[in-house]
Amino acid sequence: MSEINKLKIFNDPIYGFITIPNALIYDLIQHPYFQRLRRISQMGLSYLVYPGANHTRFHHALGCMHIMQKAVETLRFKDISISKEEENALYIAILLHDIGHGPFSHAMESSIVEDVHHEAISLLFMNQLNVEFEGKLSLAIQVFKGDYHRKFMLQLISSQLDMDRMDYLKRDSFYSGVAEGNVNSERLIQMMNVVDDVLVIEEKGIYSVEKFLMSRRLMYWQAYLHKTSLVAELILTKVLKRAKELTEKGVVLPSSEPLMYFMQNKIVLNSFDSKNLDLFSQLDDFDIISALKSWQKQDDFILSSLSKMIINRDLLKIKLSEEKVATEDLHILKERFALENNISLVEANYFIFKGKIKNQAYSKVAEPIRILKKDKTIEDVVEASDQLNLKSLSKFVTKYYLCYPKQLV
Repeated sequence: MSEINKLKIFNDPIYGFITIPNALIYDLIQHPYFQRLRRISQMGLSYLVYPGANHTRFHHALGCMHIMQKAVETLRFKDISISKEEENALYIAILLHDIGHGPFSHAMESSIVEDVHHEAISLLFMNQLNVEFEGKLSLAIQVFKGDYHRKFMLQLISSQLDMDRMDYLKRDSFYSGVAEGNVNSERLIQMMNVVDDVLVIEEKGIYSVEKFLMSRRLMYWQAYLHKTSLVAELILTKVLKRAKELTEKGVVLPSSEPLMYFMQNKIVLNSFDSKNLDLFSQLDDFDIISALKSWQKQDDFILSSLSKMIINRDLLKIKLSEEKVATEDLHILKERFALENNISLVEANYFIFKGKIKNQAYSKVAEPIRILKKDKTIEDVVEASDQLNLKSLSKFVTKYYLCYPKQLV
């Protein structure tokens, strides 16, 4: 195939046309590892709250690459030297930054693929692709890992103001309809600059940064930590844990081959070899959803009840509060439910549980967002801002939750 055929364009509802910059990027997008992202939802089970939130990680990755192109253009216009190789490395690193996400990633990371986070799997995928593409991803991997000497390049991929956050806030806001999350990524990118190889935002962009941080906070409360999305994800985690528990006891549950493999084997990062990676690359949302549909009919009361809850959107009740949930209240609910359904107290833990969620829009511990003042000094955005609310945005807000079946109300 001639190279000219690989310079395709995608039509994106947010940015308009997204262009593929070169043949290597095209070949990476065409790879089965990347195409899998078409079958991985960007917002997990949030579509149970916002029916429009059905967009995919494939869509998000292309959006990130597009705004990275804009960032490179802006920085070059401001005389920041970025070589052709560095430019390509930035595009590859941002395109593949989420390639390690599994289906309903956060639920999976707490149940089936234990404590193996998607960032680590993304790196495994990138290393595998680098072998297949004869070392053409080496610089991108260096940048992604933070091993490259030009610090601002990692900041564009992973920081408190990176292309990833800029795209997912804008995209998730658009598809969910939560207008408060919409950020002006174009303005933020236009305000970017680099001083001593560190990313800064010019002072006149400070209000756009404040709006960005506020949007992030609101998106967490209204979308990512919305109580219905939260309880649905918690139920899915419990379903997968129960399925794994039953599989370990020798119960054969209907599921796809890759899902069955991860339920039958304890996979940790050290044992994540090329065979495991290949099986992981075959897992997507359809494996989980079709398993839930089958598990509704299983004899196991816990597995079938929890699976039905997600499929029929008839979820557990969830109460959020500023105060910790008393253990005694939890125990009373468990005893009642166990007695009514003829199950043990341990089994009742699948239906009645507590926990906490945290939201912090800006971290003072992580790499700061730096503002380049008119006098050429550089300040943390919290100090540079005249908005008192930015100080409060850097505080952790904790809420406690209690989940229990509706019939116990």
